Amino acid sequence: MKLHIITTGGTIDKIYFDAKSDYQVGEPVIGELLHRMGVGFPFTVESAMRKDSLDMDDGDRALIRRLAEACDERCVLITHGTDGMVATARALAGIADKCIVLTGALQPAAFADSDAIFNIGCAIGAVQSRPPGVYIAMNGLVFEGHRVVKNLAANRFEASG
Repeated sequence: MKLHIITTGGTIDKIYFDAKSDYQVGEPVIGELLHRMGVGFPFTVESAMRKDSLDMDDGDRALIRRLAEACDERCVLITHGTDGMVATARALAGIADKCIVLTGALQPAAFADSDAIFNIGCAIGAVQSRPPGVYIAMNGLVFEGHRVVKNLAANRFEASG
């Protein structure tokens, strides 16, 4: 497997500034995480943007789609903010012959108790084993991109109709 990773920002890449008492989207972290984990496959990382998914619009989703369509790899992983992840998954529907998996984190990867590495690992397993289509890998589960919702009250993803 050769994996192409498209980063968009979101909580997974957020960094905390004590002086400002807020988060800002920083540099993509996934390449460094995969190198530290010693993954056994080649991968490339392409930064599409550094946005919170609440700030994304249709133009941003069109850019993500163009990048996913244009890459040579069949396996595509997209790191994304969780609030807009479902909308982007739906915008990627219908891309032929590619397995596209979106993932992110509910806590920044820089935090010790972050779910980032777990979600990335789950997404990598899904992108290797699922047939072509669009999926979301969060909370230890893999969902079809058009059959998932984020349950804000429970702060997790769940299957939908």
